[in-house]
Formats: sequence, structure tokens, C-alpha cells
Amino acid sequence: MSDVAIPRQQSRWAHIAYVLRDNPVTLVAFSMFAFLVLSAIFGPALVPYDPLATNAANALQPPSWHHWFGTDSLGRDVFSRVIVATRLDLTISVAAVALSFVIGGVLGAIAGYWGGWWDAILNRLFDTIMAFPLFVLAMGIVAALGNTVENIIYATAIINIPFYARVVRAEVNIRREAGFVQSARLAGNSHIRVVAFHIFPNALPPMMVQVSLNLGWAILNAAGLSFIGLGVRPPTPEWGIMVAEGANFIVSGQWWVALFPGLWLMLAVFTFNLMGDGLRDLVDPRRRT
Repeated sequence: MSDVAIPRQQSRWAHIAYVLRDNPVTLVAFSMFAFLVLSAIFGPALVPYDPLATNAANALQPPSWHHWFGTDSLGRDVFSRVIVATRLDLTISVAAVALSFVIGGVLGAIAGYWGGWWDAILNRLFDTIMAFPLFVLAMGIVAALGNTVENIIYATAIINIPFYARVVRAEVNIRREAGFVQSARLAGNSHIRVVAFHIFPNALPPMMVQVSLNLGWAILNAAGLSFIGLGVRPPTPEWGIMVAEGANFIVSGQWWVALFPGLWLMLAVFTFNLMGDGLRDLVDPRRRT
């Protein structure tokens, strides 16, 4: 058993290394993503100031050696708040996309493989969700349930489900009568096993591209909800809240209060958008040969 497992593990790592070497943009994107993840994990323990500690004497100080990103209207260190906010924003984004990925994947596989009234009902459900402007629908869900982190995650997941369901439905519908699927059925595999282990892996490449786009969009959605007062509640460090708080000071010359949270938000969205091709290549069965 160990003689077989070791080469497989080596082959998997070799494939990852090949994908990263083959596309320099992918390598840059994954490096930026690693930086964001490390900031989320270790940032709160390494920041120089307490992100919630106020100091009226240091209010609206410009960037300096003591405060790299300056201070806000309450004297809080902007750099510390930006770094600490990374954990919350990434948590919201990853959790929401993971929920929509799983639920949308399952519903799309059911609609594409079994078809019939399952397909008709689920497609009408997806059409209903997508008929609303997605951000407005997220606003309505959060306003109805309450502006907590959990409800922001649920709202973001719900509006993203149709994207994954449509992708999986199309891929499963195309391949359900393919030769390798027929062979799997004749070999005695159940329908669920055929869908999960023979058809679904072929739907992963386009889904990974969708994941990278939705990760960035989920962060923008969370930041947008916070910007209009329906997201995370102050004084919790969150990029959208910080941009909203700093917007009032741009005209008076305190540009740093809104600029640096906005730049960090842009960096995260840019990173996720660049990761699409790399994620697709990592899970594409045709790229493993």
C-alpha cells in the first residue's frame, strides 16, 4: 500500500509544481493568496496596535513610521485594523462560496443527471433567484434576518447557488450518456457513485473558475453591505466599514482613512480573479497526464 501511495503523492505535488511553473500569473496569484491567508492567520497576533483601542490625541494622523497607514477619526491605527479585518473578510468569502459550491453542485447534478420534473423545478428556482438584482436580494435577506456575520454568509451563498448549479447541470447533462459513464454503470456502480466519481470531476474545471470569481465578488458583497450599514457592525474591523468611515474625510484631506482599506480590498479581489486559470488547471483531469 505504501509503495503505491508515495508515487501518487509525488505525482500530485509534481502536477501542482508544473501548473505553477507553466503560468507565471498563476504563481503570482497563489503567492498573493498565501500572503492574504498568512495575514488572516497570524496578522491579529503581530499587528503593532490594538485595532479597537481609541486615542483621541492621535486622531487623523497621516501615515508615519509609528502608524504606517495613519490613524482614523478615533485615533485607531489603520494598518492594524486593515490586517485584522483580513481574517473576517476572508472567512465570509470562503464560507459563503463553499456553501454555494456544495449546494449548487448537488442541485445541479440532480437536475442534469435525472432531469424530468427535478430539472424543471430546480431551474424555475434558479430563475427566480437570478431574476432579482443580486446585491439587492442580499440586502433584503440580511435586512430580514439581521446583520450578523452568519446571515451575511447565508445571503451571499444563496445568491451564488445558481451559478454553480447551472455549470454543473450543463456538464452533467452533456456527459450522462457518454461511453465512460455507460461503462461505469455496467460495472455495477450506483447512480450516485457514477455522478460523484465519474461525471462530477469533469465539471470541476469550470466550477473552479467560477469559485475564483465568486470569492472576489463575495468580499465585495460583504464590503458593500457594510458600507451601507447592513453588514458587519462597528467597531469590528472590516474593509467595507473602514471605507465608509473614511469616505467622509476624503474631502477634508484625510485620504488615508479610506484609501488603504480600499487598496487591500482591491488587492484581495484582484488576487482571486487571477487565480481562476490556476485552479482550473489544478483540478482538470486532462492536465494530469
